[in-house]
Amino acid sequence: MKIEKFEMERMQSTWENVVEMDMSESGIRPVSLRELAEMGLDLDTLMNMPLSYSQSNGTVPLRESLAELYPGATPDHIEVTNGTSEANYLLALALLRHGDEVALQVPNYMQFWGVPRSLSAKINTFHLSIDDDWEPNWDEFDGAVNERTRLVYVSNPNNPTGSILSQQAMSRIIERCERVGAYLLADEVYLGAEIHCERTRSFWGMSDRVIVTSGLSKAYGIPGVRIGWIVGPRDVVTECWTQHDYLTIGPNKISDAVARVAVKAENREKLYARTREILRHNLPIMREWVDGFGGFLTFRETRAGALCLMRYNSATPSLDLCERIRNNQSVLIVPGVHLGLEGFLRIWLGGKPEFLTEGLRRIAIELTTELRKSTAAIQHA
Repeated sequence: MKIEKFEMERMQSTWENVVEMDMSESGIRPVSLRELAEMGLDLDTLMNMPLSYSQSNGTVPLRESLAELYPGATPDHIEVTNGTSEANYLLALALLRHGDEVALQVPNYMQFWGVPRSLSAKINTFHLSIDDDWEPNWDEFDGAVNERTRLVYVSNPNNPTGSILSQQAMSRIIERCERVGAYLLADEVYLGAEIHCERTRSFWGMSDRVIVTSGLSKAYGIPGVRIGWIVGPRDVVTECWTQHDYLTIGPNKISDAVARVAVKAENREKLYARTREILRHNLPIMREWVDGFGGFLTFRETRAGALCLMRYNSATPSLDLCERIRNNQSVLIVPGVHLGLEGFLRIWLGGKPEFLTEGLRRIAIELTTELRKSTAAIQHA
């Protein structure tokens, strides 16, 4: 199969270790092994552990712990993967065939734009609207989810908006999936990264057509161990395990051990609280910065996650604007076009306050220039 370039990931891979300030990130600043040791990770045991293969679908203790997060699930409903991205990839390989249709919520992390297309599936999109507080466009949704739809993909909480679907919206999505016989793939990797609101409700348990993916990268703040998981019907999970055997086989032993510590109830809540504290401290910094542009930026505040998506009032393409920021200020941010929504910028919220403040100062230099150009163009029109 031929797969198209994943534009955002290639941009990040090319530049994130070259620029002075990488603000294209989407997770919280990472936890250290020392912090995990304080939560019970036995570093001496790890030092003496033979680096053999681990259980390819995740060790039984890890899958048992994960099953406890999803009422009604058993270890047989769980597949442990190398990050949430691999979980989503395995599901595409397991479920999609030539001629199938996929309904994709946008804006989004656009992995599920490229992978289904490489499998000869057709993509139908439905948009979230900033002017409707990031609610789905239901007319688009009903058109995108039809009798030919095999899979509906949503991220909730959403990357890149940080929005959370209402209970009414979740129910409406489930009802439509059941009506047409489609699976719902809910990427819930930001669940637990809520800033001021209550914990996001999982789609798990709302229908037997629901499949959930998640992982340690975002709300937990442990991206480097590359642990994700699938929770779904047993037959789907079994097929994903078959696909896994042909790819990476399974996660490594050290990562599995770290994950077993991280997902314990008391540690999970500590990690979620750490994430919440960082974001609660940083969000006012972002809010004040946006307000300083006097309406040039439109921002619906992030409810969950270390990312901020904002619309800018200019005709300049987002990729051009981001490249100018990178070239002139050595700051990397994500253009909206890489997220399925032109005219927007995604900026990281999860760094240290001094890093965030300096990065925003540099970005502001270029946005101020853009604002002046935009104002001049309007005056000459």
